[in-house]
Amino acid sequence: MKKILLALMIGLLICAGAAAQSPGDWVLGNWHGGGYWFPGVVQSRSGNKVTIIYDDGTRETVSSKQVRPYTWGLGTRVQCRWSGGADWYDGQITGISKDGNKLDIKYDDGDRERLSTGACRSK
Repeated sequence: MKKILLALMIGLLICAGAAAQSPGDWVLGNWHGGGYWFPGVVQSRSGNKVTIIYDDGTRETVSSKQVRPYTWGLGTRVQCRWSGGADWYDGQITGISKDGNKLDIKYDDGDRERLSTGACRSK
């Protein structure tokens, strides 16, 4: 029974990963393979290549292995650019707008701000 449940769970995870790489899906992409995951929307898919338009307006075509479902939610640890600056600061998502495009961030130093998803990344 445990083997059947394990097989079902693995199958669901595989299906979820594939489904999260269809045009129009909101995903996290590993920008230039650098280990940071940025939110964006799948523009197209051809074989194992996925083109993502990131929430900050940039675009990239990556291997499907560099794409995963968008999983940010309350409590997710992220790095964001304070006030649109160039430096990244560690924080946690404490709120999400109804449309999901704005995040309330509480930075590790105690500062807070609301900003677009395009100003954040995760590891």
